[in-house]
Amino acid sequence: MTTYAALLRGINVGGSKKVPMADLRTLLTSLGHTGVQTYLQSGQAVFTAGHGDEESLAAELARAIEERFGFPVDVLVRDHAYLAAVAEACPFPAADLEPKQLHVTYFSAPVTPDRYADIDQAAHLPEEFRLGDRCLYLYAPDGLGRSKLAEALSRPRLTKGLIATSRNWNTVVRLVELTAPGA
Repeated sequence: MTTYAALLRGINVGGSKKVPMADLRTLLTSLGHTGVQTYLQSGQAVFTAGHGDEESLAAELARAIEERFGFPVDVLVRDHAYLAAVAEACPFPAADLEPKQLHVTYFSAPVTPDRYADIDQAAHLPEEFRLGDRCLYLYAPDGLGRSKLAEALSRPRLTKGLIATSRNWNTVVRLVELTAPGA
């Protein structure tokens, strides 16, 4: 049995993609998962599964959400080891920053620096980004809402062919905690 976090992209943040967390918990349970819990309203769920891998579990959940709610939702599923490794590998001094200043964008596949070669990092200072294992770390000292670099990084051509979903540092840390063995 492995504990995973499901990261749903673009739900419950305005617009028409509303997925009540109680319904998401029921849906995950109906798929045979145990230890199901949700975190916040913006699309995080934790569950334990005895079958499948990250990709098959994500595809299964995405299909079930579309069948149940009538619209497609991009889903990433990541296990505790991966989530902990991403938090541990943060290239920015997370302990010294406010959580609203640090974000992680999780990707469905590895990304290489050439995907972002056209972004002039120096022009966006003091904002910065670094790539990690299927993720991108963003330091935005004035928060994500005012970040010009975040805007540049979210251009569709840069995420083409990927599922990409971002979380603030509080959520990154909380998902590590919630997926930890014995949590």
